[in-house]
Amino acid sequence: MTLKNFFKPSLLGLAALLSACGDKIHIFDGLEGPADISVIAAPSPADPADYKTGETNRLAVYLTDPNSNWLSLTRGLKTIGIPFRVTQNYEDALAHDVVLVYPHITGRVLKPDALAALRRYTKDGGTLIGTNVLGGGLQDVFGFDSIDEGKDKSGLSFLPSPETEGFADKDLDKIKIGSASDIAANPGTNVYQGAKNVLARYETGDAAIISSKFGAGKTYALGIDAGQVLAKGYNRRQVDTALSYANEFQPALDSILIFLENLYRQNEPQAVTLGTVPDGKKLSFILSYDVDFSESLENAITYAQDLSNRDVRGTFFVQTKYVEDFNDKIFLDDRGAELIGQLDSLGVEVASHTVAHSNALWDFPMGSGKEAYPKYAPFVQTAEQTRGATILGELRVSKFLLDSFAQGQSVRSFRPGFLANPHTMPQALAATGYDYSSSTTANVSLTHLPFQLTHDRGFDALTPIFEIPITLEDELGDPLYERLQDGINLARKIAHIEGSFVALIHTDDVDGRLKAQQALIEEVQPYSSLMSIGEFGDWWRARNAVEIDVEETRIGLNLKINAPLPIDGLTLDIPEGFAPADPDVKRAGSRLVLGELSGEHVIVLTAQSGDPR
Repeated sequence: MTLKNFFKPSLLGLAALLSACGDKIHIFDGLEGPADISVIAAPSPADPADYKTGETNRLAVYLTDPNSNWLSLTRGLKTIGIPFRVTQNYEDALAHDVVLVYPHITGRVLKPDALAALRRYTKDGGTLIGTNVLGGGLQDVFGFDSIDEGKDKSGLSFLPSPETEGFADKDLDKIKIGSASDIAANPGTNVYQGAKNVLARYETGDAAIISSKFGAGKTYALGIDAGQVLAKGYNRRQVDTALSYANEFQPALDSILIFLENLYRQNEPQAVTLGTVPDGKKLSFILSYDVDFSESLENAITYAQDLSNRDVRGTFFVQTKYVEDFNDKIFLDDRGAELIGQLDSLGVEVASHTVAHSNALWDFPMGSGKEAYPKYAPFVQTAEQTRGATILGELRVSKFLLDSFAQGQSVRSFRPGFLANPHTMPQALAATGYDYSSSTTANVSLTHLPFQLTHDRGFDALTPIFEIPITLEDELGDPLYERLQDGINLARKIAHIEGSFVALIHTDDVDGRLKAQQALIEEVQPYSSLMSIGEFGDWWRARNAVEIDVEETRIGLNLKINAPLPIDGLTLDIPEGFAPADPDVKRAGSRLVLGELSGEHVIVLTAQSGDPR
């Protein structure tokens, strides 16, 4: 496997081409591929009917307009762990204790019988959450006089209330939802005039979220389109909303989702929600490494050895650099292949960091899906120009080579160089055999939780790819070890909302970054689940598929769980006043931590003294 094999007869045409171009490439003897063809699947638009099943303990999403950001809303509800069902039939929706009407309430869309039913439902004791209550004569039901529509609001402050308990302590109370300067890019916002009970205000002081009592029931009116705000972050379409690129706590989407979770839990007596961290822990902590420099592979072994000594798995995103170009010399040669094998033997996850590590990836063509090593030879000419490169080539060939050298695993996670992340990337990842992406920062995505990606980062078709965003980056600001306390404080903040923390470390050198790695592990280990991207991704994917329903019985509740994918460490928050009848079910207060689970299961919950029913 040396450069002399460059002149294999089967590769003479390639050799002549590269010689003419002046390129240097490392050829591994007998290694060519992949042989298969990658095909981009056509988008399959989501159907609200896909989410219609479930019992009345779930949050009902009464969809008044399918031409909306309803799919992003469901992605958010899945992320925060609220069981829900979507229906376009108001009678079905009003069988639930808590109903979220989305995306708007207006007499132009809802017929008089539906509007009258919403009024009766609340008067009789139901909880109605209205998004964008624009008309329909329900002002008295929601407790306001009039509404002002606009797009000029960029900030939101949650006020102290039972629905926002703990928000100030957790730094969830003040969030940015749009741009103060580029108003045209903002999500729509509505002001409720004359409201007496305000739960959140815009930066202007105007009422953004209000609540009211009506008859025996309760209402909430949201002046923001939660699905639209979620889509801005999830689809990487926010403009001037992120307060910083990385290394900061910015839970804009998390605040909104936790607020919705509070509304559900406080108004549904049989509410059961899914925890966001495995095994009842407070933080999902992931160490990841970018290996993209000529000395990085050798140094990566030291970082991996330290993880192995601590029985911790991390993820090493390795650039498969077999072409010498503007960026660097070749480091995927015979020695590089051996080092990848060593990483594999140390038990870490080996993941793709592209072939070319080019910032021009934003503008690469998709490619044919037939790109294969060694004929695929992208050449970085300048910081902004790369020739001979395609998106599918970067994904296919890097995965093929890493799979060839890390033979104990199959590469399933991806991170691009410079986090260059075009909108077409989700479907390209799906076409080339990946499962997980860690390709954007938590601050840019406005969330400290994973989320499922859509085709073209659009609004109507899911892909099977999950994004696990980066929290802490080692090259932005002072050396990582010098700002270690900032990183520890950030981990503690994210633990308060039970989020995920992905650290990005470049293995360019063995220096203070290794000490930072060690200190971070020692800090978070007592309250965290430490995993690789792939391990956490598998858990999150399985959790995302879990369905929860509750059936009332004579002695309490039957908690019905359907786990289509095997999962271990699922955490459930159950209603206060109930406990599992089976003493072997692990319990911590009103929280259950389940062991290995697959398929359909029933957990019997018995009512304790002071049954809340």
